[in-house]
Amino acid sequence: MLAPVFKTLNTPAVRGLVGTEPRIYGSGMAPQGTPTPYITWFTVAGQPYDQLSGPPDGDNDTVQVDCWAGPDDDQEATCISLARAVRDALDAAGIANRTIVHTRETDTKLFHIGLQADFIRGR
Repeated sequence: MLAPVFKTLNTPAVRGLVGTEPRIYGSGMAPQGTPTPYITWFTVAGQPYDQLSGPPDGDNDTVQVDCWAGPDDDQEATCISLARAVRDALDAAGIANRTIVHTRETDTKLFHIGLQADFIRGR
């Protein structure tokens, strides 16, 4: 329950792209007018590690982390760099992850790369 996403992503490489007061927002939404690039994240699913011998002693939360940049045409490289920094932060923390979407939003023209990450940890 409630994976430590901000703590995991708040690395020097990520901050180098999203600012020293990191633009990393939970609940899948950034405040209106947030400058790019930025990151949003939300929990897709979570479940305890159930066992017969007692109460669960761990949790497995799947989190979607979305990287945003743009809307200028030359900002796709920035979005890719941010996604790589996020992937590296997740890898360094031993968190399995995968890219699930790489697109450009039709209405805002923002570039978007989404990753899913499996936060598995003890209680």
